[in-house]
Amino acid sequence: MTKMIVGWKEKAQLKQLGLNSIKVKVDTGAKTSSIHAFDIKTIEKDGVSWVKFKTTPLRRHPKRVFECEAEIVDYRKITSSNGQTQSRYVIRSPITIGSETWEIDITLANREKMRYKMLLGREAMENILVSPHEAYMQSPKD
Repeated sequence: MTKMIVGWKEKAQLKQLGLNSIKVKVDTGAKTSSIHAFDIKTIEKDGVSWVKFKTTPLRRHPKRVFECEAEIVDYRKITSSNGQTQSRYVIRSPITIGSETWEIDITLANREKMRYKMLLGREAMENILVSPHEAYMQSPKD
């Protein structure tokens, strides 16, 4: 299979979560992907645990809030780059970058102060190669 080449940042879609555009930092140093989430609440749907959360995926429009919900597929302890360990909900969603779509696990984290509201971690990079000197190789820049 030919691997897709991506830049260190790309635009992505998480349509299952209602997010048609989110800038993603491709982070080979992170094992797990994560997305900015706040106001996180757990709910039950037909005996299955789900999570409802809010996110602000558009850096230039911080007051544009999106409400998302997804089934909880795991709960993991994640150690951040500054050494702090947190327990986080894990959801699974299809991601689209360029013309490719595949399922990834995403942790919910407070990334409010981060420039990129989503990180794409190594677990989600099985079929991609990263060109660290390029950006938006699979998506048009604003």
